Amino acid sequence: MFDNYNNVCTFAPNLKQRIFKRYRMILNTFKSVLFSVLFLAVSFAGYASENSDPIQDEEFNPKGMILHHVKDAHEFHLWDWKGKPVSLSLPIILWTDNGLTTFSSSQFHHDDNGDIIVDKNGGKFVKLHEKIYQLDANSTSVIYDKEQHPTNAHRPLDFSITRNVFMMWVSVIILLLIFITTARSYKKSKDGVPTGIAGFIEPLVVFVRDEIGKPMIGEHKYKKYMPYLLTIFFFIWINNIFGLIPILNGANLSGNIAFTFTLAMFTFIITTLSGNSNYWKHIFWMPGVPVPMKIFLMPIEIIGMFVKPISLMIRLFANITAGHVIILALMSLIFVFKSVAIAPVSVAFSLFITIIEIIVTAIQAYIFTILSALYFGMATEEEHH
Repeated sequence: MFDNYNNVCTFAPNLKQRIFKRYRMILNTFKSVLFSVLFLAVSFAGYASENSDPIQDEEFNPKGMILHHVKDAHEFHLWDWKGKPVSLSLPIILWTDNGLTTFSSSQFHHDDNGDIIVDKNGGKFVKLHEKIYQLDANSTSVIYDKEQHPTNAHRPLDFSITRNVFMMWVSVIILLLIFITTARSYKKSKDGVPTGIAGFIEPLVVFVRDEIGKPMIGEHKYKKYMPYLLTIFFFIWINNIFGLIPILNGANLSGNIAFTFTLAMFTFIITTLSGNSNYWKHIFWMPGVPVPMKIFLMPIEIIGMFVKPISLMIRLFANITAGHVIILALMSLIFVFKSVAIAPVSVAFSLFITIIEIIVTAIQAYIFTILSALYFGMATEEEHH
């Protein structure tokens, strides 16, 4: 067998290098995924120890842990060191009764129960479940009702840089660097052959053009929609990937309903503005059917106009969030059963789901892009006789 392998490599000198390069790439990918799962286990252990009382050991709450990691926050909780959280603080920007108020989230000292009150610009502020409240005048502590809602505080306008906003800016900067570098590589290349990162980006751009833009919109109309299709494809994909990096501690932008709602609204607006007379005719007065059926179909088609962007919004949000919740739930089994014996099973299943999630990051970006292109194509389709 090894003689045949050496004979093949003699006729194809680069084959041996390609085989070793492929196996090395697979091995590195497996190491990265395994490290990510182990890092998740360590971070969850830190979270469990952080929420345990040294005097009275409280029962581990998987629901609280999952919500803590999935929802947005005003800081990056990296790890615990000697019983104290190590965090990357972000700026808090508020518009209050006294005007603009800014301070660092570190002044809350990783508190989320409203116990720490920050005095700034003549106001008193507390953080409850990652929401900033301003206490009413002459209040020195938070008063709660039966449902644990603050009764002597109100929410100011919050323009804070949360970790989702921070990672969105990071993804924009990375995408700009990638595509600016790709454009420069084409200028430097004399024969037009892409080199470096351009060799990775060009097939993806061609894929979006040939497999999404042209078939869904049409050969003669797809070009003006390509900038938007490419933007949402790469923007969603890179933010989905960021959501899988454990050290970012839940910077899950695609798992934020406001983010998916905004992208869906852009698709809805472009579709509505692109609609031609044939498109609106099929919505308000369906051709080729009896008048009673036209009247019956009109409200259904109008509702369908809004159902399409809503389905885009929920699909992306639900799929990305579900993957994170499953991984977190599997890792929680270690602390729920309080046994090391369950750890290999939890880590193995979490590793399997993480590998699937890596694939899902690209699939969800593809689905959102191809459905957007499909809606554009439906809005610009000419009447057929």
